[in-house]
Order: sequence, then structure tokens, then C-alpha cells
Amino acid sequence: MVYNTISLSDKDLVKEEPVFLSSSSNPTPIETIYLSNIDQAVTFPVETVFFFEVSPDKTPSTLNISEMVKKAVEEVLLVPYYFMAGRLKLNDETKRLELLCNNAGVMFVSATSRLTLKDLGNLSLPNPTFNHLIYRQGLYKSLDETAIFTIQVTRFECGGFSLAFMTNHAILDGKSASEMFHNLASLCRGEGLISNVVNNDRTCLRARTPPQIDYPHNEYIKLVKTSYLASSFTSQNRTSPSPLIFSENYVHKLFSFTSQMIISLKEKAMVKCSTFEVIVAHLWRARTKAVFENKQSEDSTALFAVDIRSKISPPLPEGFAGNAVITAFATAKARDLIYKPVSFGVKKVKEAREGVTDVYIKSVIDWLEVYKGIPATCNGNFYVSAWWKLPFGELDFGFGKPIHGGPIVSGNDEFVLLLSNGKHCDINGGIDVWMGLEKQKMERFMSYIFEI
Repeated sequence: MVYNTISLSDKDLVKEEPVFLSSSSNPTPIETIYLSNIDQAVTFPVETVFFFEVSPDKTPSTLNISEMVKKAVEEVLLVPYYFMAGRLKLNDETKRLELLCNNAGVMFVSATSRLTLKDLGNLSLPNPTFNHLIYRQGLYKSLDETAIFTIQVTRFECGGFSLAFMTNHAILDGKSASEMFHNLASLCRGEGLISNVVNNDRTCLRARTPPQIDYPHNEYIKLVKTSYLASSFTSQNRTSPSPLIFSENYVHKLFSFTSQMIISLKEKAMVKCSTFEVIVAHLWRARTKAVFENKQSEDSTALFAVDIRSKISPPLPEGFAGNAVITAFATAKARDLIYKPVSFGVKKVKEAREGVTDVYIKSVIDWLEVYKGIPATCNGNFYVSAWWKLPFGELDFGFGKPIHGGPIVSGNDEFVLLLSNGKHCDINGGIDVWMGLEKQKMERFMSYIFEI
């Protein structure tokens, strides 16, 4: 693979002052929305950027792209999604986060660049300087001062543009964020909202009274044990700089797996398995070799999200906007993962996914009620997110589908993202693995990852 990226700087963009977009239908009196225990466990920002190309003859048509997006958000999107103009607030009595629908506003920034999209090089490669394409709200901000939704539209010299969003994971999971983006895209195409059904009532995921914890739930760590992690990716009371800012200690790489490579891995799995299961098992094994080289007697754990919409009883309502994913995990001794074949890891991952039942889900919710935990991305563990399963590649704001869409490099090695390596999402195609590791560990990982 040819690594072709450029470094963006402040000189390459001209940003207008941010403006606050408010909802015309914010409830009166101010509404406070209950956040579930699953929401509480994932209070971190998610940053995504999408790039759109236009043909030379259509370059003038994007001159007003920022105003078009701004108008669609302010006049229509924030009617059903009024809560996205709110703020997170910690309730001093219950010690729980709540969503205060105070209409403080969505932060919107319009920018222009002297560069063309081609000047940016290979858009699919991790590029920390793409942080210039998203609006970050500054350092040392408490949650109640921080917008939960920001938008930056950047138009390039060629007429192409990027759309970058920050959403707080506590408010929207991947599926519900994708639905909101698709609603916005439809508005920009002049086709209206796809759906007005946005169900923001999360009380259906309340814990039971009394709590009934049926499993140990080692996929989470108790918050009392993580109080020293003031700048943790999932810390509720974060006042230190966002860990998204720091990326100097890590190397970020993209590893492409062709469909033939995935077929070869499945043949070695010895059992029928999904692309997700075999890729996670293979990554887990290679990463364990790199990270647990000198601590093979310790446990190595792979965590991943499982959608519970169809697994919980009764099923969640249509248009449910909250987090409907829980953390599943596969764990094994590092030495077993290192010396046993990939089929060993595949079996563990399959067992973990199949173990997410209605009983398990409700036990998770109750455990979180008691212990206020967060996903256990520590001690070498990592979290895999299957972005390719979400229809981000189908977003069309009136100028065709994106030529690339994905996350913005963050300063952590806890998360591994699986992206489609086709132009659009295709579960039968190849997979791009996007991850970060400390430099020496990444060098070791690179020597193992393509041992297929």
C-alpha cells in the first residue's frame, strides 16, 4: 500500500466564527431526559468526517453548501432532534448524567480551504491533521459547558467539500447517529425527513428493583476504581483536555484485508463463522502477540459492541434514539492466543456473541446500576467497532455518495475500527482495519497481522 497523506495546518483553512443553532420546537418548560445505564457508560465524543467530490462543471453548485446544511439543521432537523441542542448535566442528588434540553445549541462552523481534495492524498489513511476539519470546543471544558453535537462544513478549492460531525456517544449510538445523518442528507437533497419517529424515551432500559446481577461482567470496570483516570476516554467528570487531542505517542495504521484473505481466514477457523468473528479473532491474536509479548500468563481480552434491539424483550420501540448496544467480550490467556491457531479465538468470539441474551442484557443494566462501570479498555484490552455495518457510505447530500467517510484519528490505542475498503459498504468485500498502537508495539503488530 502506498502511504500518501499530507499534513493540514491552520494556514490551509479559513474558519468563520462558530454559531449556535437552536431548535424552534424545544419543549417548555425545559425537559430533562433520563439517560440509561448503557448511555452513562459511553460519555465520549465520536468524530466523523465525510468527503464529497463534485465534477468540474458542478463546482459552482457547492458555493452555498454551508448555508444549505445550516438551514436544514436549524429549520427542520432540530424539530424532531431538538434534544441535540441540549447539554449533559450531572444530577448532584442521583449522581447520574441527564440530558438537559435547554436549547443551548448545536455548534456550527463554516470553513473554506485553498486546497483541493486531491491535495489531501489518500483520504482513507489515518491522518491526525484532519482534526482541522472538525470543530473541537477547546480544552478544559466540563460536560455541561460542551455541545453534544457540532458540525463543520469545509468547502475546498475544487468545489468538493467535507462534512465533519461530533456527537456524544451517550446521546446516540452508531445506528441512531447514522439515522440522524441520513435525515439531514435527505433534507439537503430537498426530499424532507425520512422519518419523524425519534423515540428518545430511554426508561425502557431502566434497571430492575432490586437489581439482579447474574454474571460477573468483567467487560466493565467499576468506576470507583477508575477515579484516577481524570482524562479517561469515558470519564463522566472530565475537565482535563480531551484524549482526542493527544496522538503523538501512537502510530495509526490502516491494514487492508481483501475478500480472498478473509476467505482464507474462514477456512482456518474450522467452524462456520462471520467475517466479523474471524477478523476480530485474527486481530486479537496478532495484537496479543504484539502487546503481551512479555506477559503471556496474563489475560488478553477483546471487547466489541452487540446491538440489543432485537435481543431484548420486549423489543425496543421503533426509532429508539439511545444506546442500544452493550459490550460483549472474549478473554483468554495470552499464551493460548499466541500458540493456538486462529480457530481458538474464533470459538471464543462466537461464544461471546451468542452469550448476549435477554437475561444477559438485563444483568448488564443492573450491574451498571450498582457499580457505575465503563468498558474495560485497559491493561492491553481493546474495543472493536464494526463501522462497515453502518450505512455511512450511502450518505448523499445532493452531490452523490462520499468518496470516503470515517473517524478522525484520536490519541488512544483502545479502539480498533473495521471499515469497508470498497467505495461503499459491502459485507462481501474487503475490510480495512484502522488502529493505533505505541510505536514499538505497532512494529511488532505489523510483523504478525498478515500471517494468514
